[in-house]
Amino acid sequence: MSENSDCKNKTEEFKVKGGQLVDKVKELIEEGNARKILIKNDSGDTMLEVPLTLGAVGALFAPVLAAIGALAALVTHCTIIVEKKK
Repeated sequence: MSENSDCKNKTEEFKVKGGQLVDKVKELIEEGNARKILIKNDSGDTMLEVPLTLGAVGALFAPVLAAIGALAALVTHCTIIVEKKK
């Protein structure tokens, strides 16, 4: 976990395998305090950036999770960076 310079937010990093990607993102969304999720490949390139709106739930995330599922099929390992509200 690392802190960024903004006093209102903090960031956390999780290294996951492609098959674990969707489950980890679902878990982070369900926690409810994530503001933004970035998914990076092994080279550090951002493959997907998902801003999360407070109050958005359920069916609104279905298309996002479908895109993450497609992305998971393309990567073997990736890093999830989560910006959370303190």
